[in-house]
Amino acid sequence: MIDFAEMRRAMVDAQVRANDVTDLRIVASMLETPRERFVPTSLSSFAYIDDDLLVKEGPPARYLMEPMVLAKLLQAAEIGPDALVLDVGAATGYSTAVLARLAGQVMALEEEAELASQGSNLLVELGLLNAAFVQGPLTAGWPAESPYDVILLNGAVDSAPEALLGQLKPGGRLVAVVGRGRAGRATIFTNTSGGVGSRVVFDAAVPVLPGFEARPGFVF
Repeated sequence: MIDFAEMRRAMVDAQVRANDVTDLRIVASMLETPRERFVPTSLSSFAYIDDDLLVKEGPPARYLMEPMVLAKLLQAAEIGPDALVLDVGAATGYSTAVLARLAGQVMALEEEAELASQGSNLLVELGLLNAAFVQGPLTAGWPAESPYDVILLNGAVDSAPEALLGQLKPGGRLVAVVGRGRAGRATIFTNTSGGVGSRVVFDAAVPVLPGFEARPGFVF
């Protein structure tokens, strides 16, 4: 029988702590969250590998971001215990479950009905009552509950998502990987009195979040 608890500890030690994630709340949340529950049964033995994990065949394919990237994004976001967080592209809800142990309330936005239903059921089964799934276009965010302290994007984007930046509170942060492949940069956007500032925090390569691809330009 697979010892998922031991695999979880190994993931946190080798992928999270070893990559400068020092926030003990994030470490504890990832130790408590059973990632194997959020992937297809056929892939449960791969739940803790240091890679993005496919949870839905495409098009568009959907993934859980690799644990190290998720953990470092959450650390950069500086999520307080009373924070209202929007989790964009939550898929089956692993990131939402991790966030629920860090924040006051989490809205998990997902546009795929099957994934949203699966994620919602898992949150209930895990007793995470401060998190809930909503369904709608990822690029539109969820203005009904805005403004947010933190917005997390579960995948790469080609440029700053203006519609989502407009849903931040003053001082609110949006964290995302901007760019593809080796050009990917984990970036924190902060809503300040002078506008939205941005800062690159580390290099990262994760799958593109559907809908956030740059539109093709004109070819002459």
